[in-house]
Amino acid sequence: MQQWPSVAVVILNYNGKKFLEQFLPSVMASTYEHLQVVVADNASTDDSVSFLQRHYPSVSVLQLSENTGYAGGYNNALRQINSQYYILLNSDVAVTPHWIEPVIVRMEANQKIAAAQPKLLAFHEPDAFEYAGAAGGWIDVLGYPFSRGRIMDNTEKDAGQYNEAAPIFWASGAALFVRASAFHEVGGFDARFFAHQEEIDFCWRLQRAGYQVWCFPESVVYHVGGGTLPKGQRKLMLNFRNNLWMLCKHLPVREKIWKIPLRFALDGIFAWKSLLQGDASAWLAVVKAHLYIVCRFFSLGDGKGNWPKLPMYQYHGVALQWLIIAYFLRQKKRFSEIVAHK
Repeated sequence: MQQWPSVAVVILNYNGKKFLEQFLPSVMASTYEHLQVVVADNASTDDSVSFLQRHYPSVSVLQLSENTGYAGGYNNALRQINSQYYILLNSDVAVTPHWIEPVIVRMEANQKIAAAQPKLLAFHEPDAFEYAGAAGGWIDVLGYPFSRGRIMDNTEKDAGQYNEAAPIFWASGAALFVRASAFHEVGGFDARFFAHQEEIDFCWRLQRAGYQVWCFPESVVYHVGGGTLPKGQRKLMLNFRNNLWMLCKHLPVREKIWKIPLRFALDGIFAWKSLLQGDASAWLAVVKAHLYIVCRFFSLGDGKGNWPKLPMYQYHGVALQWLIIAYFLRQKKRFSEIVAHK
């Protein structure tokens, strides 16, 4: 490539000094020529900012006035960054020196690709895929997300089985390459999501706007996972709420009228099973998520743009069979058992 486009690696930080200490050195060792590294601080209360100012004066620091989560934080930060590409990188990700170049080459060769991800492996188990994206995100026709290399809580070992570049439904927010013009065209993230599945909603909007989303496994990064928002009722509530919210936003009416009630019923089964097993917190998380959707159903809105709402089978990265049946009843634990020849 004669001239590399400008790239900004943007790390959203919230009280993550320990991750910056551990993982920022690998980012700074990146070999990409036309690169700036930015840390957007989401109103941290630890000494993250002073640490960066002391030890990494070449890193640009954006101090945001309040913590608006992953979605709002990145929206606020990216409005202030001038670059042709953004790489949204979690603070708990270790990168390899040449992790940027393969993805940018691919995206420059196909202007329809608006978002992409590298292969995500587990930092503490580097021969296994990492939960939050693995080798590219998919979704089933009921809206349940999964990945090449991760079905539900089951992650596969990486034996090169997903080393081919492929179009996907969603790219992981842990290491998300985004064409800047496309990000702003579709309105960025839906800040109301706060955190969890906002990248799936974003990639869905990109596809509705005519763009493509890909995984390029030539690039490899290692993700700790779960470092920014710990497990608990709030995390679970956001996952249930945001997944239903996405379906309300993007499904055509003929799918929405039966899929939303069905999903409420399936969520209810999980909630009551959790309660009977003594997990009242999980039950309450689902109740809160459902109440949020019911109370706001007619005001959720579709966000920026008026792109067509396509049947789910028309998108890349959609499994036509039901994931819950394949996983729980047929005991299919691997991506290749659910999606053949992809």
